[in-house]
Amino acid sequence: MSVLCDKITKTHAIIAQKSYFCIMDLAEKFVIHSNSLEPRQGNILISEPLMNDFHFGRSVVLLIDHIESEGTFGVIINKKLNVTVNQIVDDFSDLEAPVFLGGPVADDQLFFIHTLGDLIPDSAPIIDGLYWGGDNETLKTLVNTGIANEDNVRFYLGYAGWDSGQLVSELVRNSWLVGNITAEQYMHTMPEHMWQDSVDRMKGPYEMWKRFPKNFEDN
Repeated sequence: MSVLCDKITKTHAIIAQKSYFCIMDLAEKFVIHSNSLEPRQGNILISEPLMNDFHFGRSVVLLIDHIESEGTFGVIINKKLNVTVNQIVDDFSDLEAPVFLGGPVADDQLFFIHTLGDLIPDSAPIIDGLYWGGDNETLKTLVNTGIANEDNVRFYLGYAGWDSGQLVSELVRNSWLVGNITAEQYMHTMPEHMWQDSVDRMKGPYEMWKRFPKNFEDN
């Protein structure tokens, strides 16, 4: 009888051990970790899935400039507002391009990103084929002649900014993933799919991020 009990006890111990490692493996998949890619101009920041913030929850931020000793600024690129540019800019009366929430800083100012390159003087390259800002009068002319349109220009109210060391601190706290994006992905990904598609490109353990609810209270 004691031999049988020993076998049962050992079997239970093995099952318990396997269950423990299975649970630990599953738990590890749900731990939110940042990656080790260093942020730089043209990267994107992908917010961790449980970030509870009006501006940055489930956001994708395109980094326009990053100098660690000075700071970082970028724009949220996946939060379309219920307003078009011709509703807020009289000079663009025929352009019904959507306006996006760019960030909490200077949110009464309109900024733009485009693929028109040297057609707009004073534009600053971000990544290959994608440019920040430029001469407003030239933009106005290109809009009124139909050259600049919602297929090649995006408009943003406000921007996102970090002081020196602030973004690195947030990365250490696992608030963001650092990823890459192309001009084509930027221009042709639907805003409502941008966060999920960006997570998809990261692959690996981040696949689990898409299963997190936006708010655990919703479950």
